[in-house]
Amino acid sequence: SLYGSYGRSFLPNTGTNRAGQPFAFQQGEGYEIGTKLSLLDGQLSATAAVFDIRRTNVLTVDPVDPNFSVAAGEVRSRGFDLTVAGYLAPGWRIIGTYTHADAAVARDNTLPEGTRIANIPADTLALQSVYEFQGVELRGLGLGGGVTHVGARQAGTALSTFRLPDYTVFNLISYYWITPQVRVYLNVDNLLDTTYYDRAFQNRYATPGTPRTIMGGVAARF
Repeated sequence: SLYGSYGRSFLPNTGTNRAGQPFAFQQGEGYEIGTKLSLLDGQLSATAAVFDIRRTNVLTVDPVDPNFSVAAGEVRSRGFDLTVAGYLAPGWRIIGTYTHADAAVARDNTLPEGTRIANIPADTLALQSVYEFQGVELRGLGLGGGVTHVGARQAGTALSTFRLPDYTVFNLISYYWITPQVRVYLNVDNLLDTTYYDRAFQNRYATPGTPRTIMGGVAARF
């Protein structure tokens, strides 16, 4: 099947211009066109989409007085994403996603067109696979893992900035259904205790990502 979507949004700008007037709201406009496929007799589904999102009235330097700003900038993000999800065999489910985004300045009073937007990687990939045993002896036990890769990103939307390096983290997943409604689980995030940086702020510093984390618990559904 084919689909398309269109959306508009707004976001208030904080502060005032050199005349003391509040800034106009930022205006967002987005398009998406995609296709959805059903494979292996409905056991596997795939989605592919292209998107184009633009935001206008972004604050930029006032050309009359650089101590103030004007709502005259524009940024855009365009690219595509792919998703595959479903079962490859009884009990074996997977989900994988890949996104490519070209997020950059489209118009600004000081930054050239094409300047990368802070904290947005060009490429992101995630894959997760879990197998739930079907035999009588181990029925209800699920084991699996996942991997997430995030590409390098600019720390600031600026000419002079630094880059956050790309990173890859691995996760482990385990659970056991005690009853059809209750399960216990034990997961390990960032299995290799990889040092990475999640995002940057104000083009000056970055926050480290979560280190190795082990989390267990009980979940119930009603």
